[in-house]
Amino acid sequence: MACGRRHSLAALADGTVAATGGGSAGECAVHGWRDVVAVAAGGVHAARNTGRSHSLGLRSDGTVLATGWNDDGQCGVTGWRDVVGVAAGWRRSLGLRQDGRVHAVGRTAEGACDVAGWREVVAVSAGDWHTVGARADGTALAAGVNRSGACSVQEWRALVDVAAGYLHTVGLRSDGTLLAVGWGGSGACEVQGWRDVVAVAAGSRHTVAVTADGRVLATGADDHGQCGVRDWRDVVAVAAGAAHTVGVRADGTVVSAGDDAAGQRDVSGWRCPPR
Repeated sequence: MACGRRHSLAALADGTVAATGGGSAGECAVHGWRDVVAVAAGGVHAARNTGRSHSLGLRSDGTVLATGWNDDGQCGVTGWRDVVGVAAGWRRSLGLRQDGRVHAVGRTAEGACDVAGWREVVAVSAGDWHTVGARADGTALAAGVNRSGACSVQEWRALVDVAAGYLHTVGLRSDGTLLAVGWGGSGACEVQGWRDVVAVAAGSRHTVAVTADGRVLATGADDHGQCGVRDWRDVVAVAAGAAHTVGVRADGTVVSAGDDAAGQRDVSGWRCPPR
């Protein structure tokens, strides 16, 4: 699953992709995609008045598909090969390669695409203004705008995954605990007491996580009900958009909470393969 500001995506069990929500820039034009194993949705924080976004699809052969807003060349991914993971931020796209290096295309003004020197990366995430990566040795890398300290991850250790939001960054450690830096005004960084976490996602101003027993935790902005996940059970994966949250249950069904102004929560009929 992946969530942007006004749209949601899912890679389905048959390799096709489902999309719902605002599609004014063509970000939901994924109907012909095949053999897709992962998706990413470009986003921008909820306060910004734009509905334009883009979508990425990672195919089983390591190539990448893209559709949607392309003003900064963020959809220029046709030459990528040997990709094992994708991430999409505001006006940019990232591809994690099998050899641990990272591709980046799109907006360069803030430095969030300055990842050419990264090596031994095992996970990558794109926020609105910054990019973060987890390395094989458990350390973290960051590039882009460091407003509120969102890129201050140099001291982190024992990481297995990372998630980047608007102005905050969250790291999942091998012991199931979380680290967080950046703007804490919404409460999105209040994750210190969380335990047994196996997956994490960062929205514009909120953070969500899945625990080993299938529960979902959430903290941060809840103005649209995006943190209303307390009753979710048997969840294996989550994704967070600007102001909405989606989760995949073990049986492949999808649940959602939060903003639905553009129909980005119209996911009730989706069936996704468990991770």
